[in-house]
Amino acid sequence: MEFLANMALGFEVALTPSAILYCMIGVTLGTFIGVLPGIGPLAAIGVLLPITFHAPPTEAIIMLAGI
Repeated sequence: MEFLANMALGFEVALTPSAILYCMIGVTLGTFIGVLPGIGPLAAIGVLLPITFHAPPTEAIIMLAGI
């Protein structure tokens, strides 16, 4: 039962509108940067990392995971 409670807590945090917005930003920018020739996911994370400095920690991790 504890597993289900932890899963519910995780979905509660991940499905907030701000977390979904940050994920959408990460996926969009990661796709645009990823299609440039010679730039891979590591460079995309390097470009988007400064954006995460002022974001809350949970949303910043979700955005970088969206890449």
